[in-house]
Amino acid sequence: MRLYKIISCVFIFAASIVVSARGDTVVLKTGQKLIGDIIAEKQDKLYIDVGVTVLAVPKQDILEFNKDEPNNPAPQESENTEKPSAKPSAGRLYYTGDNENTRTIEQCVAEVAEAVVKVSSPAGLGSGFFINEQGYLITNYHVIEKETKIEVTIYKKAGEGFDKKVFKSVRIEALNPFVDLALLKVEDLGDYKVSFVPLGNVAQIKVGQPVFAIGNPLGLERTVTNGVISSTARPFEGLVYLQTNADINPGNSGGPLFNLSGQVIGVTNRGYIFFGGLGFAIPVDYVKHFIDNRETFAYDKDNPNTGYRYIQPDGRRNKARPVIK
Repeated sequence: MRLYKIISCVFIFAASIVVSARGDTVVLKTGQKLIGDIIAEKQDKLYIDVGVTVLAVPKQDILEFNKDEPNNPAPQESENTEKPSAKPSAGRLYYTGDNENTRTIEQCVAEVAEAVVKVSSPAGLGSGFFINEQGYLITNYHVIEKETKIEVTIYKKAGEGFDKKVFKSVRIEALNPFVDLALLKVEDLGDYKVSFVPLGNVAQIKVGQPVFAIGNPLGLERTVTNGVISSTARPFEGLVYLQTNADINPGNSGGPLFNLSGQVIGVTNRGYIFFGGLGFAIPVDYVKHFIDNRETFAYDKDNPNTGYRYIQPDGRRNKARPVIK
């Protein structure tokens, strides 16, 4: 027992040294992180050299592992920065990502474009984006308002272009007209693998921060526009919106507004066609709250209180014939 304690102390001391060095990274499901050289990968174990010994780590205990790329230093993490989740936690449908590993717009678009879709109904079209691999996606309420026949068009990379695939079995999961959000689920995916994007952190959104939007303005599919955050607190009808000078036009509604880490920080829902540089997006904290409380906003076609409830106005009190002048 004493020998085990000594070995444990040596390992903890060694681990505290290698964590600060560069190397391959292994993240355990319990939250600990090992940094060393991955020297072998077997079917059920990963072997990592941490400098003083070689550890055989069962794969069932590993959350994720990454090979360190030479000449590509690992990004520094702030103590106040949440770690991006590799999997949604219990009860959550979305992934999160708050690392500050910024890239160019071109690199980000290549990474996230497949997750952005076109949402169509008999009344018109808009945009949306997948939040997980199960086919759940976010769009604006006004894109599907009073419609139940909804189609989702996915654009999958194929060579130098995209293959277009239309899914017609789309279920409305939840609606909140007061913040203009809708949660949908594509039910006929089968074995089709969809791309999805993580949600960012509203606390990290700053005025002047570069952003870009992907959507289908005026039916022009997969259009990318870019700009900066013009304001993080623009009030409209009791809600706070992000203002951006990235062009937002009809058809962009429901699409994502990204930061340069490829994370969704807002859902675009309004813009002024004749006044360029005035686009607005619903902040991501409203989106997270809506998804986390989706049962509260669950759609039920037989429930008369779903969405807006219109109260019958009072009848005319003065029964006399109106005087026409």
